[in-house]
Amino acid sequence: MEQYIYKRQSDGIYIIYLKRTWEKLLLAAQAIVAIENPADVSVISSRNTVQRAGLKFAAATGATPIAGPFTPGTFTNQIQAAFQEPRLLVVTEPRADHQPLTEASYVNLPTTAPCNTDSPLCYVDIATPCNNKGAHSVGLMWWMLAREVLRMRGTIFREHRWEVRPDLYFYRDPEETEKEEQAAAEKAVTKKEFQGE
Repeated sequence: MEQYIYKRQSDGIYIIYLKRTWEKLLLAAQAIVAIENPADVSVISSRNTVQRAGLKFAAATGATPIAGPFTPGTFTNQIQAAFQEPRLLVVTEPRADHQPLTEASYVNLPTTAPCNTDSPLCYVDIATPCNNKGAHSVGLMWWMLAREVLRMRGTIFREHRWEVRPDLYFYRDPEETEKEEQAAAEKAVTKKEFQGE
């Protein structure tokens, strides 16, 4: 990943070349578009913070999502009920999703993944350099990848804005969502009480 690093800050944080990130994102989109049947692209997201982005990407592009824990043998064991033979594997994080990457190498399956500066690149064919730790940065990368795939397929055009907002790809903590709903309900109750007096 050294070739994608612009510099290192004094606190140890690496700055990534955005131009090279964009080039790799376009390359990953071209690989996805090259598959004739969109359902032959498998999107795997095992971490909670990236499952929403992976599912939204799969829904937008027609790919097959696998969210949650990956069942070993999904690509190699033909007797298994969940056996799949995709033509391209898109992984959300190489470190967390090492099992599907290893199995993909056994069956000569090309893979692409957004990778951080410390991510292992073993068995990753197209590594898109980005911050894959933050929920917002991962969601934005998946949104941009989905948008580029749809643009290359001709579903949406560059002259028009894509109606889907990037925040739909962001992870939302269920506890925070519940607190926001409670606060909104309490605010509505106090407003009704105030208007009733």
